[in-house]
Amino acid sequence: MLGRWWFRFGLFSLGMALLAVLLIVFAALVTIPTLPSLDSLTDYRPKVPLRIYSADGLLIGEFGEERRSIIKIAAVPERLKQAILSAEDDRFYEHSGVDYIGVLRAIYSNLASRGMGQGASTITMQVARNFFLTKEKTLARKFSETLLAFKIEQSLSKDQILELYINQIYLGQRTYGFASAAQTYFGKPLSQISIAEAAMLAGLPKAPSRFNPVVNPKRARTRQIYILRRMNELGHITKEEFSKAEEEKLTIKRAIQEFSINAGHVAEMVRQVVWERYKEETYTKGIKVYTTIKRLDQDAAYKALRQSVLDYDKRHGYRGPEGYIDLSKLDTTHEESLEDALSDVADSDGLYAALVLEADSRRVRVYRKGGEFIEIRGDGLRFSQKSLTTDKTAPGQQRIRPGSLIRIQKYHGNETWQIVQLPEVEASFISINAQNGAILSLVGGFDFYRNQFNHVTQAWRQPGSSFKPFIYSASLEKGLTLSSVIDDAPLTIDAAQTGNEIWEPKNFDNQFSGPMRMREALAKSRNLVSIRILQSIGVQYAQDYITRFGFDPKHHPPYLSMALGAGTATPMQMAVGYTVFANGGFRVTPYLIERIEDEKGQIVKQASPVTAGGKAKQIIDPRNAFLMTSMMQDVIQYGTATKAKTMGRSDLAGKTGTTNEHVDAWFCGYQDNLVGIAWIGFDTPKPLGNNETGGHAALPMWISYMSKVLKGVPVVTYTPPAGITTARIDPATGLSDPDGALTEYFLAEQLPPAAEKTEEGGIIDDVTKTLDDLMEKLLQN
Repeated sequence: MLGRWWFRFGLFSLGMALLAVLLIVFAALVTIPTLPSLDSLTDYRPKVPLRIYSADGLLIGEFGEERRSIIKIAAVPERLKQAILSAEDDRFYEHSGVDYIGVLRAIYSNLASRGMGQGASTITMQVARNFFLTKEKTLARKFSETLLAFKIEQSLSKDQILELYINQIYLGQRTYGFASAAQTYFGKPLSQISIAEAAMLAGLPKAPSRFNPVVNPKRARTRQIYILRRMNELGHITKEEFSKAEEEKLTIKRAIQEFSINAGHVAEMVRQVVWERYKEETYTKGIKVYTTIKRLDQDAAYKALRQSVLDYDKRHGYRGPEGYIDLSKLDTTHEESLEDALSDVADSDGLYAALVLEADSRRVRVYRKGGEFIEIRGDGLRFSQKSLTTDKTAPGQQRIRPGSLIRIQKYHGNETWQIVQLPEVEASFISINAQNGAILSLVGGFDFYRNQFNHVTQAWRQPGSSFKPFIYSASLEKGLTLSSVIDDAPLTIDAAQTGNEIWEPKNFDNQFSGPMRMREALAKSRNLVSIRILQSIGVQYAQDYITRFGFDPKHHPPYLSMALGAGTATPMQMAVGYTVFANGGFRVTPYLIERIEDEKGQIVKQASPVTAGGKAKQIIDPRNAFLMTSMMQDVIQYGTATKAKTMGRSDLAGKTGTTNEHVDAWFCGYQDNLVGIAWIGFDTPKPLGNNETGGHAALPMWISYMSKVLKGVPVVTYTPPAGITTARIDPATGLSDPDGALTEYFLAEQLPPAAEKTEEGGIIDDVTKTLDDLMEKLLQN
C-alpha cells in the first residue's frame, strides 16, 4: 500500500512538474513576442547633459535632468569592475544572463510575500530592467526580466553589457553612471579613484538613497566595508589592500554642483544660446560648448569682484543677523536637528550660514551648516561688535543672540573665524580681447546662485564720467586738440538745452579751476569742461558719433547732460566702446562661444570673429584712438585713478566714472588689447555713500584683476601712428611755443597756432580770446 502511494505521488509530482514546464513554455511563447526591441541597447543613446567648458577645457557649467558621463569599458579601472561584480554579480562572466539559484530564491520570496518579496538580479537582468521595465516587484515583471536577460546575452558581449550597466545605472544626486558619480562624490575622474572609493561607488546601485555617502555616510560606510570584504574573499584584493582601504578616510563632496571655475552667469548665457537652436534636446543630446573664457582671467575677475564687494560692505558696517530661528523648537544637542533648521539656507562661496547657540560681547558659539560647532572670539567679533549687546531694549533684529542666523568666514590664512554678512550691493566685471572681441572673463554679480540677473548684459546704468572719452573723441574729430584750453567755470544751462529745467552743473569737488587744457581736464574729470566741449561740437553730432561705438542713441538723449554720462549703458556696451580706443579705432563684436560640438565630437558651429586690422570696420581715425589713449594714461598717472600706479606700469589707460549722488561707480580701462570694465551699485538704485567714487569703489576691482592677468606681461610702449606729430606748447595757453615747457601730440594737419609774443618776448596770455576763436570756428564747421 505504502509503495503504491509513493508511486502515485511520484506520478502526480511528475505531472505537476511537466504542467509547470508547459505553463512556463506557454508563458514564454506568449511573452517573447511582446518583449521590446533591443535597439536602445545596440544603438545606445543615453541622455547626456549640455556641458560648457572654458577655453582651457575646464567644465564651468552643466544643464540636464541626468548627470552622465559616458565611458568605454576599456577605460574603466579594473578595481572598479571587481568592486561592482563583488557587490552585484560575482558570477557575471560565467552565467548566461540568469543566476538560476538567485532566480529560484527570488520566485520563492515573491510567492511567500504575495508578489512583494525582495529578489536578487544579475547585472544583465538589471540592464533589462533599467532600459525596458518598471521597478515593480511582481512575478510577471521578474519573468519578463529573465527572458530579456537571455535575449540581451544572445545579442551583446559580456563587456558590452557591463559597459551599458556602468554608464546607465542611477547612483544618487541626479547622477547616472560611475564616471559621473566619481565627479559628483569625489570630484575626480574615474581613472583616479582608489580601491576604497571604488567600493563606496559600487555600493550605490543597491539603494542609491540609503547608501548615499552625502545623505547617509554611516550606511554608506557599512556597505563599503561589506564590498571590500567580498573583494578580498573573491581574491580581487589582498588582506593588506583590504586593511589599507578599510582605514582610508574618504573626502566626500557635499556640494551637489561644483565646477572648476566660478562662471555661473557665463554658463547661463551659453545655455540660452544653445536652447534657441536645439530646444529640449539641449539637455539630453550631449552637446559640448567651448567658450572664450580663460581660467586665469575668470578666476581673477571673480575674486576681484567678490573682494571689492566685501570691502565695500565692511566699510559701511554690520547690519545685524539676517534672520532668527526659534531654538526652543529644536534639539540643539543633535546635529540633525540643527542641520534641518539650516537646510534652506545656502552658503555663498566661503560665507557660511551659521546658527547662534550662545552669544555675549566676548564670545559667540555657533553651529555651521555642514556639521561643525565653532567658537568665535577676539578679532573675529570686531565687525559685528555693535550687535553683540546685552541691552534687551536694543532692536532684536539687530542683536546677535541665541537663534540668530548669521554668516561666518575664515580669515588669517584660514586659521580663525570671523562674523561677516551677505552684501546687499551688487557688482559686475567683464574683460575683452580688443583685437577680436573674445570675452576673457565675465562675472555678472556677487553670487549667481543668489541672483541670476546678469549685471554685465542686463543692467542699464548711468556710466557717469566713464562716458566722457566718447565725447572727447568726438571733439577731436571736430577739430579740438589735446592742448585746447577750455574754461572750467560756472555755467547755467536753460531748460531748452536740458530738456527738463534750468541746470547749474558742478564739479565733483564743487570747485572751479578756470582755463585748462583738454588733456588735463579729462585726467581730472572736470564736468564743466566736458559740458563746454559738448556745447561746442553740438549734442546732435555727439549723439550720432557715439553710435559708432555701439551705443543706442535712444539711451543717450541729445542734451548737454550726455557729457556727464547721464544716459544709460550696460557694462558690455562700455567694454565694446573702450575696445575701439585700445585696438586703434576698430569696432569688434564681442563673442563668448568659440565652438559647439555634437555628441560625437563633431564641430557644428565655429566662431569666425572679425579682427581689428582684418575685416573689422574702422570707425575712428587710428590717430584719434592714439590721442585718447594718451589722455587716458594721464588719468592714471596724475588724475582720478592714481591708485593704479601701484601696479608699476606705464601702459595702463582708463577713466573713472561716478554718477550723481554716488549711485553708480565705474572704472573702464585697458592695457594694450586687454579691456576691463568694473561696476558697482545697488540693484534698486540708491547712493553708495560718501566718497564711494569710481576711483574708490570700482577701481580696486580693476586693479586686482589686471595685477593677476598682467603678471609677467611686458610693458607696452604705444607708438604714434602715421600722421601724429609733436610740438612744444605753452601750458597756460595750449599754443605752439618753441620754448614751451610741454610737448604735446597733434594731428599733423592740426598743429596749434603760434603764441603771439610781446616786444619783450613774453606770451600774450589771452586765453578767452583763443577759446572764443576756436568755438566760433567749430560752430562755423
